[in-house]
Amino acid sequence: MSRILMVAVLALAALSTAANAEPGERTMTGVVIGAGTGAVVAGPVGAVVGGVVGGVVGGPRLSNRRACRRDGYGERRCHWR
Repeated sequence: MSRILMVAVLALAALSTAANAEPGERTMTGVVIGAGTGAVVAGPVGAVVGGVVGGVVGGPRLSNRRACRRDGYGERRCHWR
């Protein structure tokens, strides 16, 4: 029971870190998703392996940010990151 609680606390801490991360957002999201999935499937060893694999592969983007710039004619061009 204490292991499950410890994994849940670590996952929530990593998720809160991933929500605020900008450059490595996809990496942190992949780590959290991989560790959570690995913990469910194979326990603590699976959490470590899943976190490593998730960090390498990356995860989905959680933020919806728009990047805008001015083109050669002075018009504003925006796209989603």
